Amino acid sequence: MIDVHCHILPAADDGARHMTESLEMARAAVKEGITKIVATPHHNNGQYMNSKIEILEKVKELNERLAKEGINITILPGQECRISGELFEQYERDELLTINNTDRYVFIELPSSQVPLYTEKIIYDIQLKGLTPIIVHPERNAELIENPEKIYQLVKKGACTQVTAASIAGKFGKKIKKFSLDLIDANLTHLVASDAHNLKNRNFHMTEAYRVIEKECGTEAKFLLMENAELLVEGSMIVKEIPERIKKKKLFGLLG
Repeated sequence: MIDVHCHILPAADDGARHMTESLEMARAAVKEGITKIVATPHHNNGQYMNSKIEILEKVKELNERLAKEGINITILPGQECRISGELFEQYERDELLTINNTDRYVFIELPSSQVPLYTEKIIYDIQLKGLTPIIVHPERNAELIENPEKIYQLVKKGACTQVTAASIAGKFGKKIKKFSLDLIDANLTHLVASDAHNLKNRNFHMTEAYRVIEKECGTEAKFLLMENAELLVEGSMIVKEIPERIKKKKLFGLLG
């Protein structure tokens, strides 16, 4: 199992605070059956700046320490970029890090409460650069929950998305769990990842999430999402089914 979104790098952001905590997270991941983790520290979100060269150095250091400790897991480089008009200047300066440094996929984070007006243009411009934008944890964005048409339009126009394992496992509440499963059913998400920050309140939950997906969405959906994680880190083309709209009535039942 591959976890493509995790804040395991020590002292990089609001994830692991130090190397000891990174090693503890790695041990927990191994117990879950995870063999590879993409380290995706926050970048350009108003609080943290983690440039490409810094992340590559920290990933190398963590892998060396894991080998020394005999922890059988591999850390791959990545970055969680907050959407902004500065993205392209940073890309031109070689500060943005694609997933596993393959120059294929880039993680894009939206603000939690809204979808900025320029989002569609940024998504379009990223694709003009030959990159595929992946919107992370859309199921936790308040505006997308209230207006699923927006995520449908973004995916239809070339974006991919990644939902959080804890959301599917119900750790953020019933509403977000339901929306996460609806995104899977409507082919509006393509990847599942932990977005783990620590072992206390932001743990992995990957095994539990895939168990819920298999039960609620079927075995085929589970294996497609797992396969996409492998394709992502290889820099290969991930599987994208034809997206469908989520009806508000379906999302909220009688409350819609």
